Formats: sequence, structure tokens, C-alpha cells
Amino acid sequence: MAKGNSHISSGRVTDVILDSLSEGVFTVDDAWRITSFNRAAEVITGVPRREAIGRHCWDVFRSNMCGEDCALRKTMALKKSLLDTSTYIVTDEGRRIPVVVCTSVLHDEEGRILGGVETFRDMSLVEELRKEIQARHQAGDMISASPAMLKIFSILPQIAESGSSVLISGETGTGKELLARAIHDLSPRRRHSFVAVNCAALPDTLLESELFGYKKGAFTDAKRDKAGLFASAKNGSLFLDEIGEVSPAFQVRLLRVLQDQVYHPLGATREEKTDVRFIAATNKNLHDLVSAGSFREDLYYRINVVNLFLPPLRERREDIPLLVDHFIRKNNVLRQKNLKGPTPEALALLLAYSFPGNIRELENAIEHAFVLCREGHITPYCLPEAMQGSNGEKKTQLVPAEAIKSMEARAILDALERNRGNRLAAARELGMHKSTFFRKVRGLGIELPRIDGRSDKKVMK
Repeated sequence: MAKGNSHISSGRVTDVILDSLSEGVFTVDDAWRITSFNRAAEVITGVPRREAIGRHCWDVFRSNMCGEDCALRKTMALKKSLLDTSTYIVTDEGRRIPVVVCTSVLHDEEGRILGGVETFRDMSLVEELRKEIQARHQAGDMISASPAMLKIFSILPQIAESGSSVLISGETGTGKELLARAIHDLSPRRRHSFVAVNCAALPDTLLESELFGYKKGAFTDAKRDKAGLFASAKNGSLFLDEIGEVSPAFQVRLLRVLQDQVYHPLGATREEKTDVRFIAATNKNLHDLVSAGSFREDLYYRINVVNLFLPPLRERREDIPLLVDHFIRKNNVLRQKNLKGPTPEALALLLAYSFPGNIRELENAIEHAFVLCREGHITPYCLPEAMQGSNGEKKTQLVPAEAIKSMEARAILDALERNRGNRLAAARELGMHKSTFFRKVRGLGIELPRIDGRSDKKVMK
């Protein structure tokens, strides 16, 4: 029998093995020049091996990490491997490809450093899957999976297009300004300014000068003309936060602008016209204020053409895992860290907490965790003390089934994301039979993405 294969050199065997991998692999010498480049690296980058060999790695990859943040540079400096660092590379056509990289030091038989090796995995499909999942649960910067919020998201385009005044009500920290911005960004006025003013932060005199502007000499410190926020928001949207705090006297002046789209800057002799879309918000019950006589009924009906209520976070706990994931990704980028999600114990504490400060308090809790956790997963000890159960008054009992459902839904979505939408692979990873997996998907109301990683094609459900 022929024994030709036995004469294949070890170097050739290594090349064959590397070319069989789905991850891109390349090595560099101590001058950062590429010394090997496998077939997957060619496919992902679009750069042929013959063109890559001998070039500096940053000339081939043009990553946002090239330079001081280079993972391979850190590995060479620290003599330590780095795992699963997220970044992107730029192809010759200018296309950005999201990748996850792992880096290690290359040694010879005597332990001398020869250079470095980096593997990278194309995450384009995973990123597309994440965007598809998020698109169903996102409006602007708002993320939710609760039925009440999804109902708002579904009608938001019609509301934005209408141009009518909108009143947003809800507790402090529920995201009223984010919703106002989403309305503006979906509206025909999106190319113009979105101007926000907190009515509770200013007394009437300052609020009037801020909104209406003033002419030189209108009062002692008026050294020159100043345009107000009505002028700044012209053709755009004006967001009046905490409008329930406005005094009855100022309500009259505000009503005139809403009715006629005209206003008087302080010290002016002539009216000025404006064209703004009014969006107001309050954490109070304006209807009760009208009944008590502290808020004008005519102004109430002027701003209350469309009424949107944002439920508190304690009434939509299914959003907590989504929001936690969102805030972790945000902080990883801002703080250049790579923290994972919360441990099951930490997530259970978050699901059980009442969140009197709503989404703002949850965001602060994740930021707090980033201060205390250096790497790995967020543990209960990384959370604020109030969420660790030490303060019985702030902790609420959550129905166990509700917590379990939220965690199961998050686990299924995460498994789908890791497996690029492959349902069967996600079921295997979770240790479920495929029929159990699909039964849970239906029971939890999860909408499967149209992308199935088995074929990298969109499939109909």
C-alpha cells in the first residue's frame, strides 16, 4: 500500500488543520508582521493569504482595537492570553464586520517568545439576530417585552406621524423623556431640534425667560437679546417635563402658545410665531389636579390629545433581564470592560426587588456593579445593599413562577443568540428535547427570529 501521506511534513499538517477551522487564525512575529493566515481568515477579511503574509496586522484588519487597545499587543505585553474580546474589522470594501477575538503568545521549544497568535470569529449573523430580536422589543432607546409597552411601541409610528400633542404620564424614572424622543425621531420633524425643559426645576420668572426668550433691557441683567426655547425648537418638538408643577398664572401664558402658536418674548412689543410639536410629561395625576382647581381644564385638554401611560418597572418585571443585558453592553463599551451577565442568584435578587426608582435605579445598580466587579459575572455582592435583601422594606416577594419564567425566557433567547438562531442547537445547549424547547417557546410567548443558523437564511415560522 502507498505510504505517501506518512511523508507529509508536520508544518503541512498544521496548515491543513488550520484551514479546516471555521475561525480565522493568524500569527505575527515580534515586528507585528503576519507570518501565517488561514483560509477562514481569508474568507472573513476578503484578503488573500498571499497579500496578508508579510504585512503588518493593522494594515490587514483595520480594527477599532488596533493601536493601544489591541488585544494581541496586550497579550504580548502581559504574557497572558485574552479570551472573547469583542471588536470589529474593516474590509477593503469598507464593510464593518463584528468579531470576537482570542489571543495568545507564541513560544519556541525553549520558551522564547516568537510572536503572537489570534483567532477571530465572525459575529455578523449573531449581530443580525440580536438586532432582529431587539427590533421587536425596542423603540428608540426604550427596550421592553411587556404587553403594555409593546402596545405603545406598536402605535408609536402613527402617534409620531400625527403631529398631535402628547401627554406622557408615569412615575419618575420610567423613561418619559426617552419615549418623547422616540416620538420625535419617528416624526416628520425629526430633522429639526428636540428641546427638553424640566418645568419643576425653574420658578415662573426663569421658566418664562427660558421658554419665551427676552429682549435687551427687559430686566436688569438682560444685556442683549436672547432667543428662548420656543425659537430653538421651531419646526421641531418641545418636551415639557413635569408640567404638573407649572403655576396657574404661567398655565395661562402657555395655553396661548398652544392655541395660537404665538408668544411674546419678555420686553418685546411684537408677537413672534413658532411652530413646535408639544409633548408633555407628568408623574402626577393631572385629572385630579384639574378637579382640585390647581391645573387649568382647558390646558389639560390641549396637551392631552394622546395620552400614554408608562407602567412602573415593578409591573413589568419581564423587562428586567432585557434591560440588564442592555445596560451591561452599554457599560462594557463605556468602561472598556467585558463583564458577563448576572449570575442566577443576582438576577433573582433583581427580579425580586421593587425598584421604587424604576429603570433609572436599575441602570444605577448595573453601574454600581461595574465599579465592584472587575471581570466575570455580576454576583449578588456587586449589587447595591438594598437589593441584596438587607433592607426588608425595599425588598418585595416575587411570585416564584414569574421569576422562573423571566429567567427561562432570557436563557432561551441567549441560547438562540449564541447558536446563531439554530433552534436545535439551542435546545441541545439547554439540555432540552426539541419538543420541550418549542413548547416552552410557545408557553413563554417568545417570538422566534426568522433567521435559522442551520442555513444562514431567513425562514418562515
